[in-house]
Amino acid sequence: MFDVSEVTVIAVDVFGTTVDWRSGVIDGVAAIAGHHETEFDCPALVDAWRERYLPAVGQINRGERAWANLDAVHREALDECLEVFGVAGKFGAEARERMVRAWYALPPWPDAAAGLAELRRDFVVVALSNGGFAQLTHVVKGAGLGFDAILSAENVGAYKPDRRAYVNAAKLLDAEPRTILMVAAHTWDIHGARDAGFRTTFVERPGEKGPDRPADAAETTDCDLSAVSFADLAGQLRGARKGVDAGH
Repeated sequence: MFDVSEVTVIAVDVFGTTVDWRSGVIDGVAAIAGHHETEFDCPALVDAWRERYLPAVGQINRGERAWANLDAVHREALDECLEVFGVAGKFGAEARERMVRAWYALPPWPDAAAGLAELRRDFVVVALSNGGFAQLTHVVKGAGLGFDAILSAENVGAYKPDRRAYVNAAKLLDAEPRTILMVAAHTWDIHGARDAGFRTTFVERPGEKGPDRPADAAETTDCDLSAVSFADLAGQLRGARKGVDAGH
């Protein structure tokens, strides 16, 4: 256990860690497809859509293409997926924009709201996400999530796991990187935060990628802590702080 007494801020990833992006987007896209009386494998399309995300933001981080916020990245990937699934001609610009907006209304994981509230008893708790600021505002409000602040990739023009995203977060929070604990369900996010000097916690979200694909796992992630929920993390941190206090 690292020195928990140094931690003042908990930075939490949003998509997949705090909210269930997959079921939310599937429901949203399926509703639009039903309205257009069009059938296709909606879960498969949403999975293919998500798979294009990290390669696209990687190109932006490497300077291979101009900055674009996540809505623009999602729209480009959606256009590709509709072509691949043979239904591009069924959906015009308005329907496609509504599909992109499906990423604005996502259900929280069952432990999220109460767990964040428990963490906020002892720490400043912020969302640190690749989502756009407007997108995150709607997601957080709709899911009833109690963050103290929202930090978007738009704040710096770089996407996690680029080091700039984490360094900028520390600057905005006026906090040393070692005093920030990054919480995420993705190995790439944990490793990006660690490389920027943050402390890290991997939180298990076994259903994040659906029933047929394995989610990232703590045992394959180099992190300081692992937890099965936000409440579990809060309990671990509280216990560790008590241990430190007792030792003093």
